[in-house]
Amino acid sequence: MTDRYETDSFGWKSRLAAVKARFLGNWRQVRAIIGNRRRRAERLHDPLPAGQRPQDILAILLLTVGIALILADIPTYPWLRSLPPGYREVFASFTDFGKAHWILWSTGLFCLGYLAFADFDRLCGRVRLTLAMIWTYAAFVFYSVALTGILALVFKWILGRARPKLYEEVGPVAFDPFILHGAYTSFPSGHSTTVAALATALALIFPTWRWLIIVLAFWTAFSRIMVGAHYPSDVVAGTLLGMTVTLFCARWMARRRLGFTLSANGSIVPIISQRSAATGLRALWLIATGRRSALRPAADAEAIK
Repeated sequence: MTDRYETDSFGWKSRLAAVKARFLGNWRQVRAIIGNRRRRAERLHDPLPAGQRPQDILAILLLTVGIALILADIPTYPWLRSLPPGYREVFASFTDFGKAHWILWSTGLFCLGYLAFADFDRLCGRVRLTLAMIWTYAAFVFYSVALTGILALVFKWILGRARPKLYEEVGPVAFDPFILHGAYTSFPSGHSTTVAALATALALIFPTWRWLIIVLAFWTAFSRIMVGAHYPSDVVAGTLLGMTVTLFCARWMARRRLGFTLSANGSIVPIISQRSAATGLRALWLIATGRRSALRPAADAEAIK
């Protein structure tokens, strides 16, 4: 009995060691690719276009948030109370799509699983390229949503704006910095930040679907106002935060030709064409349905042996 248990234990240890070795090897390759692209980014001198410079973004933030704070925040809460309850129920049914956990779990587990189990040397070229691009975009979404979420939390706790539920007690412009109380975490909206980061990332990855993505993101962010969780200025600030950080992340990648590249007019575009993406996804579908092998011919022959 002891020998059998020891053999099973040794088998699991060897499998875990193989997974760890593959994970570390793949991670070293990722770091090497990013490190090799640093020189290209240093040689590329592309000034930020108008509207994306830090001073321009700050001006847009001050203008839009200021207008919303003065003109929209004050009448919003009484207006919401005058609406039938059905309106709030409709928006409450999908407002939680703005939570970051489902995005981080799905993209994070995919990225970790890919590093742990993908064997680059045995995969055929098209499959390897397609999976690498999917991993790149999944990592981009994960990093953008995680970073913007952390920044939103920091601003929330530092600024300490009272939520709309305290409207009748303290009014719409009550700030108590560093109070560290859940009722004073209204600015900016965390849901709106997450939605804007995700929507911006998806709009860059799938430019032909950009307007549909923007409209869906708008209503998801707007739902935070309709359910009484945030003021309009909170949503505007969160949206600008999510968009700005994600655009800068994408630009950082584009300068290194990691998933994106810069066009002649300085805009960020996917590095892979629609035709190549469709061909790669079709290859993955054929593999998933058992009509094609993911391995190179030599590796496939070794697996048969």
